[in-house]
This record gives sequence, C-alpha cells and structure tokens, in this order.
Amino acid sequence: MKKITPAFFCLFFSASLFAQQLKDSAIAIGKKMVTLSEIVVDNQLNVPVFINRIKNDTTFYKAFRNLHVMGFSAINDIRMLKKDGTTAASLFSKTNQVRQGNCRITQIIEEQVTGNYYDDNHQPDYYTGQLYAALFFAKDSLCNEDNIVMGKAFTTDGKSGMEKHKEQLKMLFFNPGKKIKGLPFMAGKTAIYDDDMADLYDMSIDMDDYNKTSCYIFKQKVKTGKESEVVVDEMITWFNDKTYEVVARTYSLSYNAAVYDFKVKMEVEMTHAGNLLVPSLIRYNGNWKAIFKKRERGVFTATLFNFK
Repeated sequence: MKKITPAFFCLFFSASLFAQQLKDSAIAIGKKMVTLSEIVVDNQLNVPVFINRIKNDTTFYKAFRNLHVMGFSAINDIRMLKKDGTTAASLFSKTNQVRQGNCRITQIIEEQVTGNYYDDNHQPDYYTGQLYAALFFAKDSLCNEDNIVMGKAFTTDGKSGMEKHKEQLKMLFFNPGKKIKGLPFMAGKTAIYDDDMADLYDMSIDMDDYNKTSCYIFKQKVKTGKESEVVVDEMITWFNDKTYEVVARTYSLSYNAAVYDFKVKMEVEMTHAGNLLVPSLIRYNGNWKAIFKKRERGVFTATLFNFK
C-alpha cells in the first residue's frame, strides 16, 4: 500500500482552495469591484442595475415616513450610560400612536424613568432622548403629514441649534450612503456608492433568507487603514430579491473632527402593514460628543407593532 505524502495533502488542499475561490466571481461596475457569491452568479443577477437600484433606493426612508400616516404601538427602551457602562438615566415606556382624522398623537400607556432622563420641564435632558422623541413621539397633535419621499430632501437650511443637529442625524440614519449637504467636514465622505469612494471599500453580493424572505445581501466594508477617510464603516442591507425593498439593514458610522465626534451602530428590521413597508425593530448604540456639550453614550431599542 502506497503512503500518501504530506506534499500530496498540500497539493490537494491548494487545489480545493483554488476551486472554492473560482466559485466566487468579481465584476467591475465603474471603478467599483464587487465580489459575487456562487449563488448570485448562478442566479444571473444584473449587477449594474442592482447597484443602481441600491444607490437610488427610497424604500428605507419611506418606511420611516410611513409611520406618520398610521397608528401603531411601541415599546421604548432608552438607556443613557456612564463611562463605565452602568446606567445613568433611562426611560422604559409603552405607547400608542393614534390617528384621528388627518392627525396623529402619542398616548403613553406606561412609563418608568430613572436618573435625570427628563429636565424640570419634563423634556429629555439628552440629545439622544430628544432625537428619539422627535422620531417616534408626537407629544402634541401633528396634522396634514404624508409619506411621500419623491422630491423630498433633508436640509439644514433655516435650522440652528438642536433642530439642525437632529436634521443632520436624520440624514445619516435614513440616507446612509448618500451624499449629504450640511454636514461640515464630511459631506462628501458619506457617498459610499460613488466611484471616487470605490477604492476605500470592499463590496460583495450574496443571497440568503432573512425572516423567511429570500434576499440579496449587499455588504460594503471599509478597507483596513482607510477608516479615517470615511463615515460609513460598514453597511449590510438585505433586499427582497423580488421587490428590492429593504428587509433589514445594519450599519456602523463613525467620525472624529475638531468640533464633534461620534461612533454609532444601528440595526433595523422591516415588516409590512398592509402594503406599506414599516420598521418593526430599531436598535441603536451610540457614543458622540458635540462642542460645548457633554459626551453622550446611549443605547435604545424601539419595538413597533399593532400597525393600523
């Protein structure tokens, strides 16, 4: 019986590895190199069209705007953290957004508060809490809203102070990957799909199920050593392979400038309310500092359900 030499094992392993690598394929889209998994290659995805769909996607932003035109229930869990990771202040609440005519208002069903989460006027004492309230609470009746996104754009024109900061954060949260005006020092660093950002990222497309929905998975991750040149460190989006709606998205954002710095991670899962796409779960973990403001470390989870 012949002995199988170590050299044979090395040769066999190398051949197997090479064969596995051949199963994946890379394609150039403009200046971008995108790696396709074997299943994507076999599925004959039109990659240029797919990338263009991603770049011009409005389903993610529209899903949040859909919340303005319907009723829903929410479980809100917000915690502001000390440097050591312990809780400094928190809010846990259960709320209902009620639609009456063409107006909406938030009803508080249950609320538990710790620390100095609210100021003396019962307003959130943290930017994180103020942003959350601006996104998900309608303390007073808000009327005549719509869910139209066509032709709508975020802008900081005419805004200052907290209102300007909230608008800037909305830009990053709802339009990650788009070039955003009004963000000093980094406006051009958010356009991750543009060719002039291509050499800063590794990009790939795969396929898998997410919550029983067959999806294309587009991943974009900053290359090692290029972190200081970008704002979006990583973004993974699951697109319904039939409708191209966003099914879920995770993304990491960070930036460090003289006047502010931040490091934020977010996860968003979507569901359908009738024929409308809406967010059902949002997780946020953020650490950020603005000039003349104390550093904030906050985490929140919003669970939305019972859409009407």
